[in-house]
Amino acid sequence: MTEERAEHGVWLSPAVSTAAGFGSLAIAAAASWSSLLLVVQGRVIPGWAVSAVVLVLSLVLRRSLIRMGSAADASRLTQKRATWARLGSTLLITTAVLGTAGGAADDLISSAEYHVLRPEGPGGCTAVVRETSFLVIGNGEAYAVGRTGLALGESGSWTVDDGYRPVDAGTYELVWGRDGGLLRISGTSTDPVIRGGSADIDCGW
Repeated sequence: MTEERAEHGVWLSPAVSTAAGFGSLAIAAAASWSSLLLVVQGRVIPGWAVSAVVLVLSLVLRRSLIRMGSAADASRLTQKRATWARLGSTLLITTAVLGTAGGAADDLISSAEYHVLRPEGPGGCTAVVRETSFLVIGNGEAYAVGRTGLALGESGSWTVDDGYRPVDAGTYELVWGRDGGLLRISGTSTDPVIRGGSADIDCGW
């Protein structure tokens, strides 16, 4: 049976299957707790949504790998290793689910809005802003998105009084130079910027 599956190119060892399953789940878990985002055709996909997609794909992959294995292959794993593998998978899935749910809840509670700013900078570098407000405080984070469409972390943040959203209101300035961009945030006389106020947009050229 093993030789027959090998001839048809569907044989995978238990070690490879386990590594592939763990790897995809680890990516989903890491994405769910990181401040990344993805821009696809001008639309912003938050990190928690990226994690949700990766988690679903990893679970589908995991199920497919299990089906491709056989009872004979599975028997190569000791009972102890199989138990640890199940425990590890459960922890990664739980971590990814909690991170995804937490990120989605945070966006919902704070009424998060994402803005792709124009114009683009040299090399297609793009500034993306996430603005939120909760009670009487407004917050914002800027991200530098390169050609890949992926930002792995924020480039700067700010806080504004009274839940004001400067980018949504248009009270900001984005200037590009040879070495990157500079985003300047402005409040109003009644809703001033109380922390931060600028962010360097650097896509790592």
